[in-house]
Amino acid sequence: MSFLAKIAVELQQAVARRAKDAASAPLLSRTLARGEGWSVDDLLCTAGRHDRPFEEQHSSVSIAIVLAGTFQYRAATVHSLSGQLMTPGSLLLGNPGQSFECSHSHGEGDRCLSFHFSPDYFDSIAADLGLRRGERSFPIARLPLLRELSPVVAGASAAVALSSKSRRAAERNIGWEELGVHLAALAVRTAHSSADRRPARIPGAVARVTRVVRALEENPGLDPSIRRLAQDAGLSPYHFLRTFEQLVGVTPHRYIRRTRLRRAAAELLAERKSVLDVVMDCGFGDVSNFNRAFRCEFGVSPRQFRLQGVRIVA
Repeated sequence: MSFLAKIAVELQQAVARRAKDAASAPLLSRTLARGEGWSVDDLLCTAGRHDRPFEEQHSSVSIAIVLAGTFQYRAATVHSLSGQLMTPGSLLLGNPGQSFECSHSHGEGDRCLSFHFSPDYFDSIAADLGLRRGERSFPIARLPLLRELSPVVAGASAAVALSSKSRRAAERNIGWEELGVHLAALAVRTAHSSADRRPARIPGAVARVTRVVRALEENPGLDPSIRRLAQDAGLSPYHFLRTFEQLVGVTPHRYIRRTRLRRAAAELLAERKSVLDVVMDCGFGDVSNFNRAFRCEFGVSPRQFRLQGVRIVA
């Protein structure tokens, strides 16, 4: 079982424990590292359909990588109050003072790796990218699982796995601040170059797509054909394809392929396995096809990616 699969299982176990103890807190937070102007937390949320939406205000610049589960995120952005479906691999974006709401209307629990930056620190990162002062905040509330984000998302996922194995070793060896700076730069630059997609208007669309996303997370070997996934969602193939892309941000094929590649990349960094073993664990039956797909996604071969990534997470 890959460690990303273990993260999903740990989330299911936490949700089950809370179901037995409804009085327990729905949000568990563990600070993995912090420094001057930045911090990173491992957030495990067990909220579900019967919990009230979580309403709060961002106190700092926030970028959270969804590691497992799904939830709905609403935040007031340049494009008004937008509601977004958060899925594994997507990024939640928040500006200081921005009100937001998280809810779990269509499934229980999620787990996120959340980076926080002081306004001054984040402003310095954005300025170094050449962004004007009015561009040094997020104009949208979410980024889907995009190719340009894959390397840093995979590296952060691997870092979580290493921190779970040995907390002391992780605190000493993982370059959390480096990961955070890379993530912040990519997120703000990509947010300004990405168009905010309008949510689908099909009744029950969020619930139907959420059901499919969670099924794919719980069973990576699920038949990925559009016909089968559309049947599970209760939609025609055409409407499922259109609705999935509108809500998740990428097509089902790209989402499944990118999720498998992200899992493989994180395994390469966090586990001492051969490339062949990683290929088999992550659902790729052919090494040559995997190598081509990996190079297309990350720009380097699996072995080169492992060597480059060791500088940050080892």
